[in-house]
Amino acid sequence: MIYWLLFYEFFKVGLFAIGGGLVTIPFLFDLAETYPWFTTEELSNMIAVSESTPGPLGVNMAVYAGYKTAGIAGAFCAVTGLTFPSVVIIIVIARFLSRYSKDERVRSVLSGIRPAVLALILMAGAEVGKLSLTTWLNAALFVLFFVIIRKFRFSPILYIVIAAGVGMVLKL
Repeated sequence: MIYWLLFYEFFKVGLFAIGGGLVTIPFLFDLAETYPWFTTEELSNMIAVSESTPGPLGVNMAVYAGYKTAGIAGAFCAVTGLTFPSVVIIIVIARFLSRYSKDERVRSVLSGIRPAVLALILMAGAEVGKLSLTTWLNAALFVLFFVIIRKFRFSPILYIVIAAGVGMVLKL
């Protein structure tokens, strides 16, 4: 039963999280509130780890929640549920896109999805902000890094390494 539940819940996340890993965050917060698979604090930590390591956020969380809940089989069910809608949708789109790419109705639907994706990304940013900007030090570091990143165009890897170092030194 738990395997089907993991598959089903992550299937819903995969089905409606159009736009990438950050769009999965609101859905993952909902899962954290509904099931004991992971806490919002664990989700916050996983977002930080996932953003600085290879691999999509949703897949990383599916593996984590599935493995924690039901071992390797649970991780497999959760990841399969998360990725299955995307695979099916991509196959369908690839089959029909060349035929219908110039159709104004199709273009309108795709244009209509953009604001929803933007809203989900903004909601994810707000949720991450609520979890991570809990002290004046965290807020100050956020502002400092934001200004430095906007002013100096160095490699993102450098900023990740510096932020990780600051986090370890300050025990954040």
